[in-house]
Amino acid sequence: MEPVNKETTITNGSEPELYQRTTISGTKSEVFCVKFAPDGHMIATGCGDGSIRIFHSASGRLVYQFAAGDANAFATTSLAFRSPVAGSKTRNVLLSGNAEGYVQHWHVTSGKCLHTIKEEGNEIYAVQYAHDGSKFATAGKDQTIRIYDEATKTRTLELTDGFADVTSGHFNRVFSLCYHPTDPNLLISGGWDNTVQVWDLRADHSVRSIYSPHICGDSVDIDGNTVLTGSWRPENQVQLWDLRTTELERNIAWGNPSSLNGKNTMVYGCSFGGEHGKYIAACGSDGNQCKLFDRNSGEILGSLDLPSASYSCDFAPNGRFVAFAGDTNDIRVCDVVSTLEQRQ
Repeated sequence: MEPVNKETTITNGSEPELYQRTTISGTKSEVFCVKFAPDGHMIATGCGDGSIRIFHSASGRLVYQFAAGDANAFATTSLAFRSPVAGSKTRNVLLSGNAEGYVQHWHVTSGKCLHTIKEEGNEIYAVQYAHDGSKFATAGKDQTIRIYDEATKTRTLELTDGFADVTSGHFNRVFSLCYHPTDPNLLISGGWDNTVQVWDLRADHSVRSIYSPHICGDSVDIDGNTVLTGSWRPENQVQLWDLRTTELERNIAWGNPSSLNGKNTMVYGCSFGGEHGKYIAACGSDGNQCKLFDRNSGEILGSLDLPSASYSCDFAPNGRFVAFAGDTNDIRVCDVVSTLEQRQ
């Protein structure tokens, strides 16, 4: 990776700077979601003009481009790469969801659309594969979580309800989905209704709820028995929760507001990264900051102050790099290791 032109970097001088390796320009539209490929060599972006653009992560070169849905005017809102350990011989499969209700499978290297599902009357805000690639989930405007079999592309389950008086299920839009990394029967979802729901696919309903997080993007993640949430609000944005008890483990203090406008950042995207999820990346709007945290200490390891909102972030599989993308039409790839070395 070549160093970024530092003139494009705006930093908060009171906090350590995130080390930018590459700024990828060329999306021609705001970026609502960004995902590294399983091997880390490509970065996929879902854009406001409906296009899906794939870039080489080291050089920033545009290598593939295709559009989802029947009309490019509907934004591509969510992406998920299928695990390379899936049973199919086809590799480089990308799942997309868009605001017209289309869920599509793409073969990245050929640009072919392999399969299309239309969820009538829905807008898709989240798609996610199970870690073994055997099934995938969708969620969005209609508050329903749908589970599909990857081999047949048939819907196997719809999740809407809670359990007795313990949980309620979702009653507003759902923006984030996350499968448990070791238990394929547990799925986590978060949305506008200030809840994170824990679904047991064997029980067909939500079995636990976390109350308080206001989820407006891909900002729910899980590592072991710890759930990470990023909330679109000016305080208590980044939080860690115990999956088993649904109790708050700790708040990760956001730190200083933006040096550009003095506002606090409201979080749209956050994720665990690195070995054993030892880092947390988060980004958002209003304050328009991107930050990297140490999960255990809560220390801010690096920060960027940007001129407009960031909607999504994702770690490379090896945890060395993290990408941020949003309203500036750029993808900023930051080097986690170099960020830490700069601080020494």
